[in-house]
Amino acid sequence: MPLIAAEMTTPTLGGILQRGALAGVAAGVAASLVAFAVVEPVIERALTVEEARTAGEPAEEALVGRAMQVFGGMVAATAVAICLALVLAVVFAKVRHRLPGRTDFGRASLLAFLGFVAFALVPALKYPANPPAVGDPDTVNARTAQYLSLIAAAAAIAWLAVLVRQVLVARGFAAPVAVTGGVLTGLVGYGLILLIWPAGTGEIPSDVSPQLIWDFRVASLGELAAMWAVMGATLGLLLTPRTAKAAGAETVTVSA
Repeated sequence: MPLIAAEMTTPTLGGILQRGALAGVAAGVAASLVAFAVVEPVIERALTVEEARTAGEPAEEALVGRAMQVFGGMVAATAVAICLALVLAVVFAKVRHRLPGRTDFGRASLLAFLGFVAFALVPALKYPANPPAVGDPDTVNARTAQYLSLIAAAAAIAWLAVLVRQVLVARGFAAPVAVTGGVLTGLVGYGLILLIWPAGTGEIPSDVSPQLIWDFRVASLGELAAMWAVMGATLGLLLTPRTAKAAGAETVTVSA
């Protein structure tokens, strides 16, 4: 009688990094497509507002055309996705045994979700993205420092939530209790940093409609959501062992 057997050996760090790089490419392509289809039309609307402000003034020739700017943005999105995916792969290799879930697909997806929350969702709630027609160039350094420090704090909260769940499990609490403890830790922590961190600087110009601001922020967050979702799912799929079907007890291992 045919037997189906599968065995998953722990992949080496090199093997996980290879899979992470591939996941980054897939995530970068997904983010680029969303940026081109969803974000770019909103940016064009914002550029129209900027052009209206300078109507009647001598036009300055752009060093790089708009088409090249869009292409460069897509290449940059892919490069960023690959870098983030490699970081995700390293973190996964180090904390795989701490993550809940019965499969590496579930663990990788959960880790990517935590990355999205810490690196995209929480910062977007405190310092939402603005289109090109909004923003004071004189405050860019201060805003960047606030943004990066918030991301660091959000990442620490995500790690703390995982640790709280692990401690509760180690002390004999049931899985639902442990998960609830981790979730509450994350919610309370994120709520605190959103209250503590200083408010964003800058005012919305009167010639920029609230609808334009809203559309850009939702589109930008959607681009990041697509990137993290594809990254986690792809890494998880690449780490999932194949099932071998044979007459004997044949096993297939996943390793570098």
